[in-house]
Amino acid sequence: MRKIMLISVLIIGAWLSVNNPYSNTYVANLKTDAVPVSGQEHSLIREIEEKAKEYEVEPSNARKDPVWKAIPGYNGLKVDIEDSYKKMKKDGEFNPDKLVYKQISPDVHLSDLPPMAIYKGHPEKPMVSFIINVAWGNEYLSGMLATLKKYNVSASFFLEGRWVKNNPGMAKMIAEAGHEIGNHSFTHPNMKQLSAPEINEEIKKTNDVIEAVTGVQTKWFAPPSGSYKEEVVQIAAAHKLGTVMWSVDTIDWQKPSPEKLISRVMGKVHNGALILMHPTESTAASLEQLIIQIKDKDMQIGTVSDMLSENRVLAKKMKE
Repeated sequence: MRKIMLISVLIIGAWLSVNNPYSNTYVANLKTDAVPVSGQEHSLIREIEEKAKEYEVEPSNARKDPVWKAIPGYNGLKVDIEDSYKKMKKDGEFNPDKLVYKQISPDVHLSDLPPMAIYKGHPEKPMVSFIINVAWGNEYLSGMLATLKKYNVSASFFLEGRWVKNNPGMAKMIAEAGHEIGNHSFTHPNMKQLSAPEINEEIKKTNDVIEAVTGVQTKWFAPPSGSYKEEVVQIAAAHKLGTVMWSVDTIDWQKPSPEKLISRVMGKVHNGALILMHPTESTAASLEQLIIQIKDKDMQIGTVSDMLSENRVLAKKMKE
């Protein structure tokens, strides 16, 4: 009788081993390192598998918003069972702080949407971007670049083509500092009032001069004064440029006091904010405090490309 029971136990154990795909695969992996797997280790693996769903996040598709036009997608998070186990096996118990994640891409991307203006990033992404439109204000640029460097912040500078032609050294300085370069038209016209050939010329000439001076091929177009029509967006897209607007305006051209400018921005800043500014005395004097206060809100500051990418802003414990 005992012999029959022993045989039964062995058969059941073998069946469970064969029919647990994850544990069987993981055990096979461990065997390559000649590491024995105990029942406690199997139990921990199963616990990680069972609890993983509580911590995972579904990806968010890019979409068209009736107010904000194109909204980029945002990666989801999936628990990496094997790497999470490796971090927990020493203690032998489940610890959510030691979970390791991998990013999961959404099904619909910004590139899948028809060309539309973009006013802000994904509302769950704790990041903002400085959009710095440059057609004048040379006397403030060096100070602003120094402040950005001090705090290790990358911004997106949208350069007027005529300005680049007249100030090649400053354009190179911005590019060499590692900032993103965008297209801000050639002569700063009201793009809404231009014909299709004129729109095309404004965008193309600016792309050409920026590439000739800095070696950069632009990805984004910012219409002067935010004035555009759908034809502008379509022609920009034909040049492989996304059209970028803003969701927070410093209104720095009105020469507000630094206190007023900072209050205006911080009162409206949000996840995914695209913050419009220019090289002005007000912005140059406010920039340091803006950076400090935005970071104090646990928001990162990145380029427009950083902002509009699907990559998540991750905590240290999460895995790219």
